[in-house]
Amino acid sequence: MAEPFVPGELWAVLEPMIPKHKPSPKCGRSRIDNRKALTGILFVLKSGIPWDMLPQEMGCGSGMSC
Repeated sequence: MAEPFVPGELWAVLEPMIPKHKPSPKCGRSRIDNRKALTGILFVLKSGIPWDMLPQEMGCGSGMSC
């Protein structure tokens, strides 16, 4: 099995530093989980691929919304 980009120990340190999202009454696209967004960001930085080529199968949203 592949090693996760954001292991549990790292996420336990980083999660308290991420500001909490306050829901707004406006409509729009729902947000993805912060951990999934961070995974997408790290994947793009580590692999060097363009944002628009971020694989949807990773569950990190599209490259433009990650």
